[in-house]
Amino acid sequence: MEAGELALYMFLTCTFATLVQHPASPARQLISSAIFRRTLMGLAIGATVVAIVLTPWGKQSGGHFNPAMTITFYWLRKVALWDAAFYIVAQFSGATIGVAIAAYVSRGALENDAIRSAVTVPGVYGNTGAIIGELTISFVLMITILVVSNHGTLARHTPYFVGGLYAIYITFETPLSGMSMNPARSFGPAFHASY
Repeated sequence: MEAGELALYMFLTCTFATLVQHPASPARQLISSAIFRRTLMGLAIGATVVAIVLTPWGKQSGGHFNPAMTITFYWLRKVALWDAAFYIVAQFSGATIGVAIAAYVSRGALENDAIRSAVTVPGVYGNTGAIIGELTISFVLMITILVVSNHGTLARHTPYFVGGLYAIYITFETPLSGMSMNPARSFGPAFHASY
């Protein structure tokens, strides 16, 4: 389930990136503002995250689709070691498969310099800015998940909080680090692009 969730997430991430950023895309030609394109991408990915977590597979597996999330839940003793190990293998495999499928379907469009297989790379402030950006958004995401999911009346809204944060992060943090928060999400495109 985790492999399928992350494969779908990465396939859609690559697809949305191609639709919004590829120079030949009508969306790219229609929307000249980079921040508006990132906002559109953020809304699409935020909605994707919510939808995946709310699927039967997402509900059954916990919808982690992130090794960092799985390790945190293992550390909090909410996931057994054996399950965490399989989750992580599945997550990295799913990310790699999702990017490979997107590359096949896009017929080379994913390799365009504007998309670069959706690889996450340090942005305008270099490695330091990327590390600070990723640490900050990862910390806020994890704290939000832990607080909201353990709050009686808010717990059922956790996927919406996460989706909202993804949308905000993609809109505003992407120029710093490429906005990953997820080692498997970064590995899949990097593996495909041979970075």
